[in-house]
Amino acid sequence: MSEQHGERSVRTLRVGEQVRHILSEILQRGDVHDETLANHMVSITEVRMSPDLRHATAFVKPLLGKDEEAVLKALRTNTAYLQREVAARVKMKYAARLKFLPDQSFDVGSHIDALLRRPEVARDLGETTSED
Repeated sequence: MSEQHGERSVRTLRVGEQVRHILSEILQRGDVHDETLANHMVSITEVRMSPDLRHATAFVKPLLGKDEEAVLKALRTNTAYLQREVAARVKMKYAARLKFLPDQSFDVGSHIDALLRRPEVARDLGETTSED
């Protein structure tokens, strides 16, 4: 792992990964007593910590992207419980405030893939290779 990832330090990356792991474990075990979360497999794809480690933004994706808004609402409803659980397991001076956002990286990748598969783009890509 490199020493810097953009503006984020190794410490913020390490703590973010710790928080991601804890949240994933809590959701996988079904510790949150919420019907929506119980009925959906949810991936915590990344957690970005603020430089002072007081704020954590968790990017989430329900399995197959199904019922994303309902899952986000359930996570936000249970934020206080999740914050307490994370605070109890991560040894930090302050408990990080959690914020849940949808992970759009898969959607962006799918969109780019779809653009590359369009006939006019494929034709243009084919023309540049045949001229070389």
